[in-house]
Amino acid sequence: MNGDLFEYALRLGDDALVLAQRLAAWCAHAPEIEEDVALANVALDLLGQARELLAYAGEVEGAGRDEDDLAYLRDEHEFRNALIVEHENGDFAVTIVRQLLFSAYQLELYPRLERSRDERLAGVAAKAAKEVAYHVDHAGVWTLRLGDGTEESRARAQAALERLWPYAHELFEPDAVTGRLAAAGVGVDPAELRPGWERRVGAVLAEATLEPPPGGPRPSGGRAGRHTEAMGYLLAELQHLHRSHPGVAW
Repeated sequence: MNGDLFEYALRLGDDALVLAQRLAAWCAHAPEIEEDVALANVALDLLGQARELLAYAGEVEGAGRDEDDLAYLRDEHEFRNALIVEHENGDFAVTIVRQLLFSAYQLELYPRLERSRDERLAGVAAKAAKEVAYHVDHAGVWTLRLGDGTEESRARAQAALERLWPYAHELFEPDAVTGRLAAAGVGVDPAELRPGWERRVGAVLAEATLEPPPGGPRPSGGRAGRHTEAMGYLLAELQHLHRSHPGVAW
C-alpha cells in the first residue's frame, strides 16, 4: 500500500507543481495588472498543494527525500503529472482554457478525497477544495469573456479548446494504482470524476459559445513518466538554481 500511496501523492503533487510553474511565467506578462496578481495567487495555491503532497510522498517513501528533493532532483521520466499541466502557456486563451479544464477536474477530485481514510490526504483535500473552487470560477469568467467576446477572442478560445481537449482525457484514466487505493477507501477512481466534470465544463463552454472537438486522439503517458518535449524545458527552468548551487541557503 505504501508504494501505491507514494505514487498517488506524487501524481497529485506533480500536477500542482508543474501547473504552478507554468502560471508563474505570466507574472508581469498578463493582459492586465489585476490578472498578474490573480494568476500568481492561483500559482501560489497550487504550489502550496504541491508542497504538502510532495512532503507526504517523501515521508511515505521513507528514503529520506523531502519536498525539495522531489521537486528539484528528479529527472523528467520520474515525474508523474498529467500532460495537460505541462502544456506550454501559448496565448492567454490557451492558459485560461487549460486552467478551466484542470481546475474543474480538481474540483471533482478534492471533495471526494476529503473522505479518504488517509488523514493526511483528507486534510490536504479539505484545504485545496476551497482554493480550486475559486480557480474554476476565475477560469470560467475569463472563458466567457473570451468565447462570448470579440470575433478574435472567440477564435482564439476555440482554437485553445481544440488544442487542449484531447489532453483532458488522461485525467480520468484509471489504472492499477488508483483501483487499489479507491477500493481501500484511500484514493479516488478518476473515471468517476468525469460525469461531473463534463457537466461543469460543458455548462461554461455552452454559455461561452465554444464547442469541444468530437473524437480524435487521446494523448497520455504522463502518469507513467512519458512526457512531451515541453517538459524538459520547464524542468530546466524549475530546477536550475537548486541543481547549480546544491545546498544553497538564503
